[in-house]
Amino acid sequence: MGKRKSRRLALTARTADKYDLYQRAVQSPVEDIRFLARVYKTTRGRPAFHFREDFCGAGLLTATWIKRGPQYTAEGFDIDAKPLAWGRRHNFAPLGSAAARAVMHQRDVREPSDRRPDVRCAQNFSYCVFKTRGELMEYLGAVHRDLARDGVFVLDLYGGTESMEEVEESTRIEGGFTYIWDQHEYWPVTAETKCYIHFRFRDGSEMRRAFTYDWRLWTLAELKDALYDAGFPQVECYGEGTGSDGKSGNGVFRKTRRGENCDSFIAYLVGLK
Repeated sequence: MGKRKSRRLALTARTADKYDLYQRAVQSPVEDIRFLARVYKTTRGRPAFHFREDFCGAGLLTATWIKRGPQYTAEGFDIDAKPLAWGRRHNFAPLGSAAARAVMHQRDVREPSDRRPDVRCAQNFSYCVFKTRGELMEYLGAVHRDLARDGVFVLDLYGGTESMEEVEESTRIEGGFTYIWDQHEYWPVTAETKCYIHFRFRDGSEMRRAFTYDWRLWTLAELKDALYDAGFPQVECYGEGTGSDGKSGNGVFRKTRRGENCDSFIAYLVGLK
């Protein structure tokens, strides 16, 4: 008699792990690391080896970077102890001895690296916690000083008219849950925005406000100017192409000088030291 296959328990709001849900719904680590490595190699003519992830949370990008091979090292910076601890258990412990090539710092992202990184990034818009230009410039100036001589800094951003609307967007994720991005408030005078991530499950239960974001929504042009003012002599923009449906993005980012006027878009800005 053959072995019975074990059934995976259905996710519910009570049983699900919010950090696991976040990584599955929001992050694309392999694609992101491939893009970061490609940008560096294309602009510098050689591969990057030392990587730094700001606002790293559970450090999924950092773990993905060091999995590329024994010559790759990385650092992650975040002030929140909980996701860092979760990441050590779930993203780094499975890597065995290779995990020693990554250092996870519970420190402010404005503090310097142990070793100057070739590539440094701020993903998932987390730098928007800096609500004044003074705070943003303090951060970007620290980034510029910290990078290796030919270092590259990459940040992602979102924009378009829909970025200022108070709306909820739902996306069904493989594995039995729905990811909900809730742009709950936006104030045009200050450009402050409050957003939440909720998760909904097949049994009807919900994990409300699993993550909360109290941000300033910086525009692409503002960020580009800030990078120049922070000392980067060259700043490039990579815009996302359009999918086959004519509306959504296709996940392919190419260099652009003017961009495309869309209701909603994701882009990368690359500061070259």
